[in-house]
Amino acid sequence: MRALMIGLAGACATPALAQAAPPAGPPRPPAAAAAPAQMPPIPLGGGWTIRPLVDARLRYENVDQDGFARDAVALTARVRAGVELGLPQGFSLLAEAEATAPLVEHYNSQANGRTAFPIVADGANIELNRLQLQYRGVRNLVVTAGRQRINLDDQRFVGSVGWRQNEQTFDAVRFEAQHLGPFSIDVTYAWKVWTIFGIEARDLPRTSAVRQSIGGDNVFAGAGATFGPIQARAFAYLIDQDEPGRLGFSSQTYGLRAVGTLPTGRIRSTLTASYARQSDYAGNSNRYAADYWLLEGAATLGGFTATAGFEDLGASGGRPLTSFQTPLATLHRFNGWADKFLTTPPDGLRDYYLSVGRTFNPTHSLPALQASLAWHAFTSDRLVRAYGQEWDAQLGFRLNRTRFLVKYAGYDADRFGADTDKFWFQIEWSL
Repeated sequence: MRALMIGLAGACATPALAQAAPPAGPPRPPAAAAAPAQMPPIPLGGGWTIRPLVDARLRYENVDQDGFARDAVALTARVRAGVELGLPQGFSLLAEAEATAPLVEHYNSQANGRTAFPIVADGANIELNRLQLQYRGVRNLVVTAGRQRINLDDQRFVGSVGWRQNEQTFDAVRFEAQHLGPFSIDVTYAWKVWTIFGIEARDLPRTSAVRQSIGGDNVFAGAGATFGPIQARAFAYLIDQDEPGRLGFSSQTYGLRAVGTLPTGRIRSTLTASYARQSDYAGNSNRYAADYWLLEGAATLGGFTATAGFEDLGASGGRPLTSFQTPLATLHRFNGWADKFLTTPPDGLRDYYLSVGRTFNPTHSLPALQASLAWHAFTSDRLVRAYGQEWDAQLGFRLNRTRFLVKYAGYDADRFGADTDKFWFQIEWSL
């Protein structure tokens, strides 16, 4: 099986929880195929509109992991359906349900009890995904209340985990003001997180780290400014996880992020730098403080995007859950698609990575064709021990409203963890 996966890869040339997310866009490897434009609202008269929401996805996933006698084989189908009503005076009301059905369930969802197989975190589920009231006013003022999708910046700290079949949503109130001269403000208070594990996790013991929902007083705040080609942002993330099995993930994080775009002739360059400091918060009894660093450069020319970067999630003393953690992130975008570092190891993590992606010119037979290849080398932050390396590859295209994706991740543990190969084939359709 591993030889087959490597051949396919060549042809393509949370915490403790298996989170994942949408394939990343530049400067990280590009998405498999850009999503088609949403269906426009249908006028109903009197300032009212209606827009149907439909998103269906069929995915095959295979996981070959050392230490397991059998591969994980998952064939899952996910459907989201809902409606958005546009109301007079800038208001809208959105309601959306979500259901996931395992058609082939030879895998461990972390809540189905099938521990003889490797993990694929896509269990059976049916739930209310979003129910929100939103107001849009002058100067792009947006206030959203209710169960909602939240993706902040590059989703490194807070995201919807859109790669998994059941996405992560938040019961929250969010305030966004985007046009205050060169400044912007984004503040959220969230009292509950609905995780990727869905209804399968609701009957697990409260001491389990795998939960359907996690209560707590969470605050996500950011203030940004634009100075010519540079966008800078200060942020604060106060994460409060009240469940007994999640207390160790409560943290307070304060940091800065800057992105600069440098158009130089035919080459478009992007530089990204970020720093953050994290420590224990709320009910977390672990006393720690750890640093986060990111430095990344990307250049685009002739449809190709090349990226080189370094990310450091620091350690504080080498004890479990005292290294820099990002429990609400869209983690599949970071540190390799094999998802081996969803919880940062006690000695921290350094990720040195290179990637190249290509968006091909539209063709009649394969419009929106995109491909990418990425390499990661991992070490610990503390003691600088080798944590292995990984190759990731994907190929995707879109036909009208249907998107196709073939994707591979190969992790070589180098005596840390277990060698793992993952292969995906996915078809997605949306209005």
